[in-house]
Amino acid sequence: MSLMAFGVSTLPLLPLPLLPLPDTSMNIINEIAANNIKPIIKNFFCFISFSSYYQNSITFLLEFPEKVLGFTNIETVLKYIFELSVEEKIILVLDEYPYIRESVSGMDSILQALIDKYRDKSKLSLIILGSYVDVMRSLLEHSNPLYGRVDLTINLRQMDYYESSLFYPKYSEEDRVRIYSVFGGIPYYNRLVDDSKSVKENIIELIASPGARLENEVSMYLNSEISKIVNVNEVFEALAKGYHKYSDILSQSHVSSGPTLVDVLDKLMKMEVVIKTSPINDENNKRKTGYYISDNLSLFYYKYIFKYSSQMNIMDSNVFYKKYIEKDFEEQYVPHMFESICRQYLIRKNRKGEIEPVIEKIGKYYYDNPKEHNNGEFDVVTEDEKGYVFYEVKFKNKPITDEIIDKEIKQVEAAGLNCYKYVFISKSGFKNKNRSNVELIELKELY
Repeated sequence: MSLMAFGVSTLPLLPLPLLPLPDTSMNIINEIAANNIKPIIKNFFCFISFSSYYQNSITFLLEFPEKVLGFTNIETVLKYIFELSVEEKIILVLDEYPYIRESVSGMDSILQALIDKYRDKSKLSLIILGSYVDVMRSLLEHSNPLYGRVDLTINLRQMDYYESSLFYPKYSEEDRVRIYSVFGGIPYYNRLVDDSKSVKENIIELIASPGARLENEVSMYLNSEISKIVNVNEVFEALAKGYHKYSDILSQSHVSSGPTLVDVLDKLMKMEVVIKTSPINDENNKRKTGYYISDNLSLFYYKYIFKYSSQMNIMDSNVFYKKYIEKDFEEQYVPHMFESICRQYLIRKNRKGEIEPVIEKIGKYYYDNPKEHNNGEFDVVTEDEKGYVFYEVKFKNKPITDEIIDKEIKQVEAAGLNCYKYVFISKSGFKNKNRSNVELIELKELY
């Protein structure tokens, strides 16, 4: 069996022996070969990549023990592989397909013609990967040449907080929350975390210093795709500052018009870098809809790095962290992200059948209090057949006291909200663990 993998640049294809993929893609291919496909003989490696890898490519080819093939365009390469697959089992991986599609005119039609020609005689398994979600979805549309030729579609989502924590088992529960709040659930990011170092050291080394590995990763991704959207940075900055309602985003981002903002948000949601949520008790009310950056690292980047990148490039990294990140990160950013982690925790338990009655909805709860002439929202609320359960989530250094519990309950009751149960989740535990009218959950239970 042969394993072949392709990456591609947006540059014209070079009439040279094909070049090796960047390290990130090579790691993926190596893992597939090592863990999932056995036995495997790496008879052929055909790579198209960025011009910056040219020198490494030459070194790679000089050391390569087997026959090296040269092609002038990707269509010729694919024809060769499809023909080869008549005699031999081959797994062909086209990585970052949207870039290939952008670089090669009629790429979908090229694949369609080859698939139709070799369908009944080929031993080829073709895997198409891409991080630009909207483009990948378009391959499944009726108007696309590849329509009806896809056997399996996987929308590979990020890991949740618990799965991500398995990458850094040496950390305390508190630090696992902090690390997940920054790096989220993408395996590649989590593999880079060194749990023998502090959270601060990892943040500085990976994202908050000049030339940091993931600072480059995020900025390259944003420049390659998201930067094509007009006003996108202004919208991201507004979201990162905590402005989530449409009207607030419009005023804070200084986007020229409402239709322009609608277009920006629509494109970002299609790419799944922004999500739209509505309160579970008023799902059809557009005025109460909120927009949020879905990826933790992108959120961290826009909150702390993007705006202060010029300062970061001329300051000592520890000084920069202390001045622009440390206090807000601990007092605002992580406690907010802890709410998301608690929602994930409840979903995990619910899927395992460990919550009765079963949760049917989870999200925010919006309320109007006519007596006090105010309104607001509760961030973590679930709904089941009995009604609503309200969760108060605290990521603070002090235990939750009876006074705090009573205050929260009175706030709900004063607003006349329909709640039959109260649950409190605390990083630092509780002063009184014997309260009979509420459920108390400590941080360690989440892990």
